[in-house]
Amino acid sequence: MAQKFWKAALFDLDGVVLDTESQYSNFWGSVGKEFLPHIPTFAKDIKGQTLTQIYDGWFAGETALQEKITIRLNKFEQQMVFPYIPGFTIYIASLRQAGVKTAVVTSSNKEKMANAYREHPELLQMFDRILTSEDFKASKPDPDCYLRGAAIFGAKPEECIVFEDSRNGLRAARASGAYVVGLATTLPEDVVTTLADLVITDFTDERLEAIEL
Repeated sequence: MAQKFWKAALFDLDGVVLDTESQYSNFWGSVGKEFLPHIPTFAKDIKGQTLTQIYDGWFAGETALQEKITIRLNKFEQQMVFPYIPGFTIYIASLRQAGVKTAVVTSSNKEKMANAYREHPELLQMFDRILTSEDFKASKPDPDCYLRGAAIFGAKPEECIVFEDSRNGLRAARASGAYVVGLATTLPEDVVTTLADLVITDFTDERLEAIEL
């Protein structure tokens, strides 16, 4: 049984709050086919990485190409839709009613978040804090983002629940010392199980009842 009182719940964004991973898979899949056709797993390999990590790892020194991809990505994100993961809005309301502080902890930048706010301005009221890539010294799988998320609420990591879906995100959450809930929205459930304390398909999953608020 999970801890009975939690000070904070920290949420990744894509694949956790918003059901956007399939759209990003299509975008990065097309980038991979065009520029890295010899790496068929490119779109999967970069899951959970920041744009800086992607560029440093796969397009280092290619300034013109990075700018080209960035322009495409910005245009793509302006046209995206941002549906919620099933059950999310009800679940986060229950957390806040129970007195649990909430934060988004995402590798997305502020420009991407501005696109999400256009469709969901209520996101700013749903969470006590929204932390983006600009707020962290190190990117996932480094635990810095989740350590900072806990610290802003005056909580120890072990007093926090982290909701994640990608390998890098799950590793960051686990390294922080938080209780990790893995969503099987991006990776197969058997993979998520090895990196999380609890696995769910979405926020309607009855397994969430194991967490007492």
